[in-house]
Amino acid sequence: MARRQKKYHYIYKTTCNVNGRYYIGMHSTDNLEDGYLGSGKRLWYSINYHGKENHTKEILEFCDTRKELKKREEEIVNEQLINEELCMNLKTGGIGGFCNDEHKNKAIKSSRESYKKRLNEDEEFRLRMLDNLRRGNITQWSYRTDYPTFKGRKHTEDTKKKMSEKAKQRTGKKNSQYGTCWITKDGENKKIKKEELSEYTSQGWVKGRKIGPITQLVRVQHS
Repeated sequence: MARRQKKYHYIYKTTCNVNGRYYIGMHSTDNLEDGYLGSGKRLWYSINYHGKENHTKEILEFCDTRKELKKREEEIVNEQLINEELCMNLKTGGIGGFCNDEHKNKAIKSSRESYKKRLNEDEEFRLRMLDNLRRGNITQWSYRTDYPTFKGRKHTEDTKKKMSEKAKQRTGKKNSQYGTCWITKDGENKKIKKEELSEYTSQGWVKGRKIGPITQLVRVQHS
């Protein structure tokens, strides 16, 4: 049976608002609001690092069929384009998606590793992701009464041991935030060395930070 054609076929451009780098690709869909940003390896590294909110997608042109779409992408995403400094495309157009399963798996692995690395090293990014997760959970479970909980369950001894070992890896000087703290003043946040705290507090700064529309003073444990 022939594959059913999607309703829309278009060439898009996704740009990182932080550094101006861009990715051009093709997409076929029945829903123009499906949230698709692209599948390029460099693009997803950029999305994981800078966040989806810092990327803008625009539709450059529509095609009538998937076949025409592939041909048009091949014309646009050529050798000259991928050699441009700000271009994130790794290969010329006309193929779409990943080259093969190996390419796909490497791209996914690379994106996950870069995401985990930033979670471990960037406190501001980690807090923002936790806040997004919390907001998402509130939306997802607010209307349900049968959602699963951990009540009545216990961690196995092996799990407890692994959790303990993981926690030890992020304490003291092994923690990337060791010796630093956040301060806030007039809506501005700044991360400083703890030995500089008295100097800043004398200028009206307060220990803690402001997150989004909610002011939250975060206590930093003394190391």
